Amino acid sequence: MELKLNRPICFFDLETTGIDVGKDRIVEISIFKVYPNGNKESKTWLVNPTIPIPPQSTAVHGITNEKVAHEPTFKELAPHVYNMIKDADLAGFNSDRFDIPLLAEELLRAEVDFDMKNRVSVDVQTIFHKMEERTLSAAYKFYCGQSLENAHSAAADTLATYEILKAQLDRYPDLVNDIKSLSEFTTRKKSVDFAGFIAINDKGQEFFTFGKYKNVLVDDVFDKDPGYYGWIQNADFPLYTKKVLTGLKLRKLSTK
Repeated sequence: MELKLNRPICFFDLETTGIDVGKDRIVEISIFKVYPNGNKESKTWLVNPTIPIPPQSTAVHGITNEKVAHEPTFKELAPHVYNMIKDADLAGFNSDRFDIPLLAEELLRAEVDFDMKNRVSVDVQTIFHKMEERTLSAAYKFYCGQSLENAHSAAADTLATYEILKAQLDRYPDLVNDIKSLSEFTTRKKSVDFAGFIAINDKGQEFFTFGKYKNVLVDDVFDKDPGYYGWIQNADFPLYTKKVLTGLKLRKLSTK
């Protein structure tokens, strides 16, 4: 079953220096773009992360410091990456919790103003876990009947994720072949920022999910403790969380 698309969708996968969204860096990125007319294009880049790749990470994806020493940095690649995804929805395997948040950090660090306001995301892993509870390699074997060669290669993982989603649509009649519906199905919780520090209640109001103001509305915190905004901006929070909070503060100021 082919995807029914109203706009392009980019399946992508990252290989990184580690799993800390705020601090780790991309060492390889692969993007597989599918257009509503069925056309497809793909790009894969090795990236110099500008920080050492730990041996335990190299053991997973096989990318060494020497291999990327003369590759472009993400800041140099950022315009090309953004140009490929700027008009598209996003999809991946565990992408809502890892790949999209880390990509957002890298783009913002490169001074590219990325956000998710006008796009949705589909996390193929969530569909898989809700239906079968497996890993990517097992998912590929289960849905596509093939062994995943070159697992933890960004290009192989990206193409496998695309094939798995199509096979999931074939297998589960209850899944709607519509990107917005798939996004809603794969969304784990209603958060404003990727890291989940700011969530939305049933009334559409943003609230903090951590610290001394846990479960307190963001607007109320702005009123009672104006310095809290500055503390977050200067503390070790993800850049995307800071960007979202700045947007909420500007919204509040504009309504006064």
